[in-house]
Amino acid sequence: MRTICAVLLAVVAVATSLPASQATDLDQLMARVLARRDENWKKLQQYVLDERESFVLTGPGGARLYGLRRDYTWFQREGVFIRSPLRADGVTLSETERRKAEADWLRREKRRGERQQARAKSGASSSSPPSDPSAPSAAPSSASSAAPDPSASASILEPAFVSHAYFLRFKFEPNHYALVGREQLDGRSVLRIEYYPSALFTEGRTRPNTRVRDRDEEIEQKLNKVSLVTLWVDPERHQILQYTFDDIDMDFMPGRSLARVDDVKATMRMGQPFPDVWLPRDIEMQFRMTLAAGPLDARYRVEYHDYRQADVTYRIR
Repeated sequence: MRTICAVLLAVVAVATSLPASQATDLDQLMARVLARRDENWKKLQQYVLDERESFVLTGPGGARLYGLRRDYTWFQREGVFIRSPLRADGVTLSETERRKAEADWLRREKRRGERQQARAKSGASSSSPPSDPSAPSAAPSSASSAAPDPSASASILEPAFVSHAYFLRFKFEPNHYALVGREQLDGRSVLRIEYYPSALFTEGRTRPNTRVRDRDEEIEQKLNKVSLVTLWVDPERHQILQYTFDDIDMDFMPGRSLARVDDVKATMRMGQPFPDVWLPRDIEMQFRMTLAAGPLDARYRVEYHDYRQADVTYRIR
């Protein structure tokens, strides 16, 4: 609790030391940055990339307990980005295995797209559109009321590797940002901004068991209180170049008599493989836990590389 109180006091001190106009400017900047995050990947969709995924788990004394290494290629088919497996721990997959994995992935992504459209339609029907005095009161024409083109909706499904990179679905929260200062990152002048969330961990799900629901909500509130997200933002392009997530204190988690979470950290970096198009470059997660038998350290890393443009007839061979 001392750590949490110290962090909160630091946030208050930084916020009160900033002029009101500066705090407002920072909120406006972050609103534009988060809006760009959701639209940047749509600028270019006909490209191919490779992925390398690795995971290592070590025990007491640094002994390797488990590890894996996977290689994939991403390409677009039927308006969906497919993750095609190439190698597993250095062993090349057969054509049959790869084709089956691609078909399974395509089915899952299409279901995800359908769920996304259903949520969007539900949200649109439940919200009232803003009134526009200049708008005519006549009924919409048949062209405007026509059903959307399924191929068009499929083409705007966010690629899974973009969703994975933004595994923290930041919500815009005014007055929750603190400007640390200017820094250099990858040869660019960027702003280092600290984000102290209050609604980052909010599932929005309801559980029939009131006791379980209350417990989940309590854990979510505590996770928000002890979490710190540091963002490196290019203010001219309104682009997140990197962010790091830290859990400052996990002492409130249940089961501490059996296992204690000592450290959780995750970093995502963006790259610019095409002019003015920013896409994920790598993700790295580190996790440390102490059990009765000793400490466990886990490291998970994903690298997205070799982005290249492709036409619609591109095929993996």
